Amino acid sequence: MGRNSCRRKRVVDRNIGIFEIVNGLLTILLIILGGLVSWTMLKYDFLNFRGINYVIFAIILFFIFLAGILVIKKKAKIFNVIMLVILNITLVFSYMQFRAAIGLFDDINDKAMISEYTMSVVVLKNDEASKLEDLKGEEISAPVSSDDENINKLMKEIRDKGYQSLELAETKNYISSYEQLISGTSRAMVFNSSFEGLIRGKYADFRENTKKIFEYKITKKIDLETSANIGDTFNVYVSGIDTFGEVESVSRSDVNIIMTINKKTGKILLTTTPRDSYVPIADDGDNEYDKLTHAGLYGVESSIHTLENLYGIKLDYYARLNFTSFLKLIDLVGGVDVYNDQTFISEYGGYSFEPGMVHLDADKALGFVRERYNLLEGDNDRGKNQEKVIAAIVKKMTTKDTLKNYRAVIKELSESIQTNMPIETVMGLANEQLSSNRDYNISSQALSGTGSLGLPSYAMPGANLYMMQIDEQSLKQVKNNIKEVLEEK
Repeated sequence: MGRNSCRRKRVVDRNIGIFEIVNGLLTILLIILGGLVSWTMLKYDFLNFRGINYVIFAIILFFIFLAGILVIKKKAKIFNVIMLVILNITLVFSYMQFRAAIGLFDDINDKAMISEYTMSVVVLKNDEASKLEDLKGEEISAPVSSDDENINKLMKEIRDKGYQSLELAETKNYISSYEQLISGTSRAMVFNSSFEGLIRGKYADFRENTKKIFEYKITKKIDLETSANIGDTFNVYVSGIDTFGEVESVSRSDVNIIMTINKKTGKILLTTTPRDSYVPIADDGDNEYDKLTHAGLYGVESSIHTLENLYGIKLDYYARLNFTSFLKLIDLVGGVDVYNDQTFISEYGGYSFEPGMVHLDADKALGFVRERYNLLEGDNDRGKNQEKVIAAIVKKMTTKDTLKNYRAVIKELSESIQTNMPIETVMGLANEQLSSNRDYNISSQALSGTGSLGLPSYAMPGANLYMMQIDEQSLKQVKNNIKEVLEEK
């Protein structure tokens, strides 16, 4: 054999040896990536409809087996390299997609574990005071009896920061504190941001008329049991808050919807409890009667426990929505249709709404849910409009077309929602729908009652507020309807 022939043989052998090493390494990588993708897909219930997840798992095993055989037998080396590169790239992409969805849900779930209060000392906008030292010798209005825990935390923070102690003058509630401020009876007031909606309900210019000279944010852990392995039926509490800040901020709950879901029958029942319903408020509400929306002032746990007590059910999960950012979802799902029962023009956007079905994009929906001054029953009608829009979004989000765009929907949700519902439960809902190849059958109901003025309010003693005394027959019917959906096989 000539010298050139031997040299060529050595080069060929060396190239063959390199292909064998590369194939071996790529096969090991395929095993690792295949294991990661399979474990993630099965653990988090991705693609678990019509056996597609198991088919994908079987395909991954087949290609791992094929690549291993080709490496062991040293066959089709170039083909094997090309195949392994394509497979590994596909698995990396798939794993990144799974992790992106999981990461977004982790963010949402993390938010569900905390609530935030902002406590501050407030003066009028034109007051020369700019720091606590400027209030030396002044009495500060504060409803200590009704919000003692948070006010005491604020006072402790002020002392810990080395500032002088403030002289507090007792008031009935935060509205009374503000009235003393604007009348000149006091120069400053303590303010809990979660009560801003109450004050602005009576004094719309509160925010523009005041300034904060000290602020302290209180973070509280939400203590709720998360349901696991709940099966085919469960309840989700959907709360729409009336603040346009961070979704973690404690605030009144203007919208209170219970989603009763039966995956087996494909039914979802949306139960609306009006914000003004006169009910015993759980937890820090001391089971005293007040309007339901005020339960949100004590945290989402209070709203959940209040509704559980009212209907005699277990609320397995909750979702708390911030209107401004949540409404952006409307454009992602192609708009929503709601029934409008009166003519009005919204202050936001100047949109004109006529009676009948109206189609809303995100901006038009914001005008629809924010308006109250041009509605016949003001804040009460605004609450009803907010409930209509949220119910319409929920319906649209459970359609197959929306599920195909789930990543964009989840990303938008992460900025506007708190929920303790795990991704496995959400994927289970999607899989059930995709497997049955049908949209969920969604129906709705609302608790009814009689409007009344003058009933005592635990959160706002002495205030003359509109309340809805619940009709017992309506309550009985609502409870029966929820029970039927839960128990239907």
